[in-house]
Amino acid sequence: MEEPTFWDNPERSNKKMKELKNMKDTVDIYRKLESQMDDILSLIEMANEENDESLVEDIMAEYEEFKGEYEELRISILLSEEYDKYNAILKLNAGAGGTESCDWCNMLYRMYTRWAEKKGFQVEVLDMLDGDEAGIKSVTFQVNGINAYGYLKSEKGVHRLVRISPFNAQGKRQTSFVSLDVMPDIEEDLDVEIRDEDIRIDTFRSSGAGGQHINKTSSAIRITHFPTGIVVSCQNERSQFQNKDKAMQMLKAKLFILKKEENAEKLSDIRGNVTEIGWGNQIRSYVMQPYKLVKDLRTGEESGNVDAVMDGALDSFITAYLKWKSTGGKPVAVDDIE
Repeated sequence: MEEPTFWDNPERSNKKMKELKNMKDTVDIYRKLESQMDDILSLIEMANEENDESLVEDIMAEYEEFKGEYEELRISILLSEEYDKYNAILKLNAGAGGTESCDWCNMLYRMYTRWAEKKGFQVEVLDMLDGDEAGIKSVTFQVNGINAYGYLKSEKGVHRLVRISPFNAQGKRQTSFVSLDVMPDIEEDLDVEIRDEDIRIDTFRSSGAGGQHINKTSSAIRITHFPTGIVVSCQNERSQFQNKDKAMQMLKAKLFILKKEENAEKLSDIRGNVTEIGWGNQIRSYVMQPYKLVKDLRTGEESGNVDAVMDGALDSFITAYLKWKSTGGKPVAVDDIE
């Protein structure tokens, strides 16, 4: 009897075809860069031979386009870890600070959705809990696109905001914290054992957008994993069963990644990630008053254009992180900003 091949499995076949297309796209980009470089060198040679300064502007324009596409190819090569190609699931949690922290959580959610839009990625809200007065207490959302997790894994950690709070009548400068957890949306069935006695499954009424069933049936699902304290929620799907399946998938992925991180820490004897949402644990600071500056405390990357960053201009920080991580992720001597 003839052995079945991966072409006999539609899911594996589609996955393989995607991989082949990605490799073909990479080769096409490389060939395009080769052609662009030849064009630039030809223009330089022509400008020198004819002593024509008017060609300088064309050369610079060609060079800038080449540099941008080269940088994109370079980053795609850095995105070579096992789960980088997957979609990403992000969960933002407001820290202590009431309305101010909830507003900061909402600002970060907008920042990541704007970044995703610019990348041509799709954003799908899985669960959202509004703040008591304004903003968001927590939101779980999925970013769908090639290498979404590879890009967004750089954002995992505590994000700190310093500004004059619009919610403070005295106009005092205030500091707020929001934590972000990022995990890959691993599609295949993971070999992760979850015992019934280790979890609690709660049902509740959905509170977000999602159709006529919202607020009419208890279709939303929250799963609490007692040994780790991990809580996952989903209310976006059309039925309770679909929400439960998605929440279990998220829990399995989180436990799977957590186990890999623990094994890596044991092998390399490194300190685990700090998860407390507060002082000393932030990965990035965003200062809006009395001056404007966004600074990453791992890589030293910074930007004075806070408005652009909050509008989704995160590529420089993501690129800096990927380069930093590719060299071993050694600590950078960076002072935090007040």
